[in-house]
Parts: sequence; C-alpha cells; structure tokens
Amino acid sequence: MQLTGIHHLTAISSKPRDNLKFYTGLLGMRLVKKTVNQDDVSAYHLFYADGKANPGTDLTFFDFPAAPERRGTNSISRTGLRVAGEASLTFWHARLKEAAGLVGSHVGDITEVDGRLTLPFEDGEGQRLVLADDGGAGPSSPWDRSSVPSEHQIRGLGPIVLNVADLARTERVLTEVMNMRRVRDYAAPDAPAQVHVFAMGEGGLAAELHVIEGKDLPHARQGAGGVHHVAFRTPDEVQYHAWTARLNELRIANSGEVDRFYFRSLYFREPNGILFEIATDGPGFASDEPMDKLGEKLALPPFLEPRRAQIEAGLKPLE
Repeated sequence: MQLTGIHHLTAISSKPRDNLKFYTGLLGMRLVKKTVNQDDVSAYHLFYADGKANPGTDLTFFDFPAAPERRGTNSISRTGLRVAGEASLTFWHARLKEAAGLVGSHVGDITEVDGRLTLPFEDGEGQRLVLADDGGAGPSSPWDRSSVPSEHQIRGLGPIVLNVADLARTERVLTEVMNMRRVRDYAAPDAPAQVHVFAMGEGGLAAELHVIEGKDLPHARQGAGGVHHVAFRTPDEVQYHAWTARLNELRIANSGEVDRFYFRSLYFREPNGILFEIATDGPGFASDEPMDKLGEKLALPPFLEPRRAQIEAGLKPLE
C-alpha cells in the first residue's frame, strides 16, 4: 500500500481577486475549479492546475479574511512548483522580476539546491513558493490558453517543505504509518538545519516531502499567505478504504472518510500538528463540467446545488 505522490496543496488567501490574477495571469496556471469551501460556503475554494486538471498539479486556495500568517515551526513553509530545465528558470526569473508589484517583496536567484536548480519567490501575500527543475521527467499537460509558453509552464507540485519542532515524531508517522522512506539529507542556504527528504512511490520531486527540524523556532500561526494542508495521492477507492482502516487500527485520530465529490478525502494531523490529507485521484474535476469549460462558472457538488442562490449571494465577484 503506497501513496504515489503529492495530490494537492491548499493555502490561504485573504485577497481572492489578487490571488486569481497572480496564479492565472502571472503564473499562467489554469483555474480548473471555482467552487466553495464545503465546510464554510461563504468562502471560495479556487483550484489552479495544469491544462487537464491532473492530480498532483493542483495548488488550491481558501478565501479566508485572515490576518497574515505568523511564520515558524510546525508548518508547511514552502511549496515547490516543477518546471523543465534551466531555460525555463531563466524565463521565470525575468518574468517575476518584471512583475515586482504582483510578486511582493522577494524574488530570489537561480540557485542549485539538493542537486537541482531552483528559484524561490513569494506571491503578493507572502506565500512562499519555489520553482524547481524536474528535468522534464514524467508527463505534462500544458494549457493552450495560458499566457506562459507551453515549454515553460508549471508542470505540477513538488517538493513540499515542512518545518517541525520534533523530527523523530514526524519521521515515525511518515515511515511507519504512511510507508514513505527517508532517501537523503542535504544542506540548504536558507534552512536552519539539515533538510531530510522522504519519498513516496517511485519518488522524484512530485513525490517528496522535505522536512526541517527547528526546535527553537516559534510555532507558526496559520493565516493569509500560509498553507492550510497538504494532500497525498492514493490511486483508487480500494486503497483509500485501506488507509482509513490503517489509521483506525493504529488509533490515529482522523476525520473519517469524506466525499468531496471531485475526490475522496481522509484527514489527520501528524504529531507536530500539520494537517495531512489522503485523497483519491478520481473522479476528477470533469465530473460536473466539460474539460474545455473547467473553472468558467461557479461549480457546486450535488449536495450544495439546492443552496446555489444563497451561496452565490454570499460570495464577492472575483473579476
């Protein structure tokens, strides 16, 4: 029973209009689902992905009117976005530098980290991101209506960086519960300690967690510009049910199985308090919209459809 990689990552934005402009305009990602937080329908849930909304490419945002994140340990501290090759990183460095007003306070330099070229930057709310060269490994699905040339488009997520106060406790869950394997350690220029890499499935950037221990750092407080949770891929419902049984057998507190309509979810917290989700690859975002029309209208799962008028009345226009 193996998780196969990163499924999606969900972050927090207090400025959904700016968020939409940044991720679809500047980063050229596709808005593949414009829906609401199913647990708080007053908030948008925006999903950005590749041209075919493939699992493993979804960077999603809750629209919460929250104060800015307080950075610290026990948090997801940086989100990797994969691109193919040094030429793509050069393209992105120039593009981000030219858009300083949207990017915020920081666009880094192209730097080799862990044997790969990377480019760190932030969005306008301080969301910490990094472009990482994946060497063009694996399939890609460019979006033909993106403002970014197809050869330079973001190919998917990974790696995801975690900061924790107690590495040993997190490592036990990753390796003994989630069947990940610790594959290497490395030093990073902006990390207070060694970075420990845990891999899923076949490995590679799309299936890696990079974990940093920071015992003396203050604890993070979630907010705008921060990350809410990270989700991991399980290929089908048979394995999804098996993960539920595994958590229950090990007496790990969890949400129980949750049907999100576009995928099935299972939530739990690792020992340092970071929220994890295990999510199925299907049914997918084309379950209720044609593939060529994804994200153009507010989509609601069937159980929320009877409340559409009320929900739409409570949402602010995005454009």
